[in-house]
Amino acid sequence: MTHEAIAHAMQSFITSFSIFATLVVASVVHADQPNIVFVFADDMSYEAIGAADMLDIETPHLDQLAKQGTRFTHAYNMGSWSGAVCVASRTMLNTGRQIWNAQATDLAQYAQQNQFWAQRMQAAGYRTYMTGKWHVSQPPESVFDVVKNVRAGMPAQTPAGYNRPKDEADYAAGWKPWDPKYGGFWQGGKHWSEVVGDDGLEYIEQAAADDTPFFIYLAFNAPHDPRQSPKEFVDRYPLDRVQTPENMLPEYPYAEAICGKGLRDEKLMPYPRTEYAVKVNRQEYFALITHMDEQIGRILAALKESGKSDNTYLFFTADHGLAVGHHGLVGKQNMYDHSVRVPFLVVGPGVAAGATIDTPIYLQDVMPTSLELAGELEPAGVEFKSLLPLLGGEESSHYEDIYGAYLGTQRMITHDGWKLIHYPNIHVSRLFDLENDPREMHDLAAVPDHAAKLQMLMNRLESAMDTLGDPMTSLAAADYTIPKKKNTKAK
Repeated sequence: MTHEAIAHAMQSFITSFSIFATLVVASVVHADQPNIVFVFADDMSYEAIGAADMLDIETPHLDQLAKQGTRFTHAYNMGSWSGAVCVASRTMLNTGRQIWNAQATDLAQYAQQNQFWAQRMQAAGYRTYMTGKWHVSQPPESVFDVVKNVRAGMPAQTPAGYNRPKDEADYAAGWKPWDPKYGGFWQGGKHWSEVVGDDGLEYIEQAAADDTPFFIYLAFNAPHDPRQSPKEFVDRYPLDRVQTPENMLPEYPYAEAICGKGLRDEKLMPYPRTEYAVKVNRQEYFALITHMDEQIGRILAALKESGKSDNTYLFFTADHGLAVGHHGLVGKQNMYDHSVRVPFLVVGPGVAAGATIDTPIYLQDVMPTSLELAGELEPAGVEFKSLLPLLGGEESSHYEDIYGAYLGTQRMITHDGWKLIHYPNIHVSRLFDLENDPREMHDLAAVPDHAAKLQMLMNRLESAMDTLGDPMTSLAAADYTIPKKKNTKAK
């Protein structure tokens, strides 16, 4: 055999061995890598799940997940640079970047660099799938392997869906959640939550026959308005069952200054807020959540049937909360817990069953958590933190402070059980002892005994603003300049 032939044979052997070794390594990686199912709600407050034991609401499948896994009780969203809070929340989630860095990110370039959450999962060997609400300016088709039934920021509202109900006669003559003629969630003939359920089932059935690990991103539009669901779900919540929030007000005293009484979300309910209007809006909110929970139950059943559930981590959360009558507000454009806190559930191998963790986190921590499960221990450029040390009991703290912002009108910080909300454009501060006043009803900012606490939190807030690159450089000056971006309409 010539030297050339020997060299060619050796090269062929090396190439074949390399391919064989790659396949062996890939099969081992796939065998060890868990599947990831991410279920995402829209406009769902932390209290709106039966497992939280705060509201009379039916979420049996989410409650079962809470029993099977761990519930984080204090999961927060950082806020928004736009009226559409979900745009900021979802951009942070899918880039892993904190609020002001996420706002400044060139998303097209980020996608070209394969830095989106789904793209990082692909690089780790995952097949990626997405259905439902996206609401990020970069097209999902450019970052997921499979995309189906992408939805807009919200189902289309109609004039009849606003400023309602004024009274019982107005309700009787007006808009009904189950009437398909108004479109919205009914556009296309099948309720959008049911479409997400169908899509999830279909993909899980396909994945059952494939050894490749999967990352499934199931994003419901529910319970965003228009809060439409089949009549049977609305009927589960007769108005005498629905309680008005303890901190309900006819009108928030700073509503115009913090977001504007003309903000789209705030126009859904009449001014002044009445007990009847709040009850009807909450009735429809609860019904849409219970209807979504039923679709989640279908997905869970399909996952169990697939034989994949024992090697799957499931995460459930929402992009932000919602007021629906709390503090005289309706939307999510405020810094109260009902609007910045969300439910957060984790189920999977090794996750403690029936456990709760009170440590404050950001909902976007789910992204680095899933990447660590996939094998990417320190993902470059990701600014949120994996939750695995908390889930494993290795850590009991996560962030020193939780920061929040909304445009140039609101800033927030929570630290050690206390919350400061500051409205820089009108120079108003609100101080709450969250441990003793979880409903945030007793403002202590003007109480002399708490002056030192107030100043400490103001200092911590300004420090956090500096660290995070907040475009508002000083609370005192209330200067705020931020470039206008697309998708700034409140949805």
